[in-house]
Amino acid sequence: MSMNKKEVRVHYKNLRKELSLDAVEDKSLAIANKIIELPIWNKTYYHVFLPIEEQKEVNTEYILHLLSGKDKEIVVSKSDFETRAMSHFLLTDNTKIKKNEYNIPEPINGLPVASEMIEVVFVPLLAFDLEGNRVGYGKGFYDKFLAECKPETIKIGLSFFEAEEQIENIFELDIKLDYCVTPEKVYEF
Repeated sequence: MSMNKKEVRVHYKNLRKELSLDAVEDKSLAIANKIIELPIWNKTYYHVFLPIEEQKEVNTEYILHLLSGKDKEIVVSKSDFETRAMSHFLLTDNTKIKKNEYNIPEPINGLPVASEMIEVVFVPLLAFDLEGNRVGYGKGFYDKFLAECKPETIKIGLSFFEAEEQIENIFELDIKLDYCVTPEKVYEF
């Protein structure tokens, strides 16, 4: 049985609510361990989202450790809720991170990075399907951001749950993922 985007959002928000904080940590670590296997380590600029803890998003701290261990340039973003645009900054030891009104941790300062420079993007999502379509929170930030990236930018979804077979009413304009990583496996599209 396939669900549409709206049903998918409700379903996966509920599944996520049921996860204990320990489960979130364990699954986040399992995802990071799977990411090590991906053929993505010859790049320089990696974009990582900082999780909204209240929404039980994948804790990307483990991925940050991986990246800094490999001496990669890490890019984090600020979201403008009026224009739905994201601006990107290099994450360094001097970057101050503060939660915005939506509890999204964001850099307050930093060196700006153009979308075109970003080579790998770890993409937050609520759900995804076997075609590589993702469903986010519906605000369109990532659709807009990914459209600004070069076509060869590697887009990697992170999900606590496995793929839906098919999600209905996906727009053709939605940019597909190249990979999605769950605690159990890596999907390649």
